[in-house]
Amino acid sequence: MEAPTAGSVLLAGVLLKMGTYGLLRFNLGLFPEQSRRNASWIMVLALIGIIYGALVAMVQPNMKKLIAYSSVSHLGFVVLGIFSFTQAGLNGAMFVMLAHGISTGGLFMLAGILHERRHTYEISEFGGLAAPMPLYAASYLVIVLASAGLPLLNGFIGEFLVMSGAFQDRPIYGILAATGIIWSAVYLLWMYQRVFYGKVTLAVNNSLLDLSGFEKTAVWPCALVALIMGVAPILWLGAIDPAVQTALTPFVRVASRMVGQ
Repeated sequence: MEAPTAGSVLLAGVLLKMGTYGLLRFNLGLFPEQSRRNASWIMVLALIGIIYGALVAMVQPNMKKLIAYSSVSHLGFVVLGIFSFTQAGLNGAMFVMLAHGISTGGLFMLAGILHERRHTYEISEFGGLAAPMPLYAASYLVIVLASAGLPLLNGFIGEFLVMSGAFQDRPIYGILAATGIIWSAVYLLWMYQRVFYGKVTLAVNNSLLDLSGFEKTAVWPCALVALIMGVAPILWLGAIDPAVQTALTPFVRVASRMVGQ
């Protein structure tokens, strides 16, 4: 909560990925048999993270806390995809990591811009900001929809692949993961509605400045990349897929050995 905006963006865009990279590169690489045997338990924990993180985000009165808890939910999709041990699931997990860095990093930047003007993240301090800050509101909407998984934006591709992979492993896992998409739409769109729609609730918000040129150069590339990743995901999946196939090779042998037993 006390981290500066730049620190939060780095945390969302880079540092959170180190944990899931460690799972993929070292846990699965060094202990393939143990990983396969305990995958069901880890997938259950991932589902708990997806649903619990979304429910906690829904009740947050603070914008930055809401975005932080949304990361818990999104990273649950990454773990779920990795331990599905399917090509779709691992491709989706890698894509979710990339998409999360763009969309959640963008949300932290946008929250930081508002904090610079009002020195608060409390949602109750805002309302009707679309009138004094139309460019800011439009930029925020694109990133919110990307984070919520709207088709043609980056959040949809990875989460769809993860749910497909989880469904291939066990259908109930894919069904439960799909509820996380619903909850994410609830808390993100509800936050957006309270902050931007309706009449301006506090007089001080009438004088808030819209995005400056510097802020546009920071935020608009995130929105553009979110759109490109959603429209042309093959640009990323084409590079991800060979590595995923290599990572899955030990588990083909493990599965055949377990069947033989």
